Amino acid sequence: MRILAVDPGEKRIGLAISDPTGTIASPLAVLQHVSRVLDAAAIASLAAEHQAGLILVGKSLDENGAPTPQSRRGDRLAQVIQQQCEVPIIFWDESFSTYDARQARITMGLNRSKRSGHMDDLAATVILQSYLDSEGKR
Repeated sequence: MRILAVDPGEKRIGLAISDPTGTIASPLAVLQHVSRVLDAAAIASLAAEHQAGLILVGKSLDENGAPTPQSRRGDRLAQVIQQQCEVPIIFWDESFSTYDARQARITMGLNRSKRSGHMDDLAATVILQSYLDSEGKR
């Protein structure tokens, strides 16, 4: 089953997709935030196009595991996505996903100028791979 991961942000929404076996996450796209309804429609369309059986929405948690003000953005987006498609939605901790994406670029040996720019799709990939790895250990 393919899984679509969503990293909701104020300006951009990062998306990643798993392979059909649910083992490997890959960057898919970066959507520019327009409005919650239009963003959700685009995500629902991509979920259908890629035959996703699950949508994973990143949720920011604080050091105590409690939701942060940013996590409300993901909650509201997930509600609207659910109104537009029947694919189940679950939340997954996105804490440090952007940091991990930045570290991955450094590990790949990219110079500073190539490491700059948005990392929303890579952050979504980090979130999704974290979920896939945890599911594989069960």
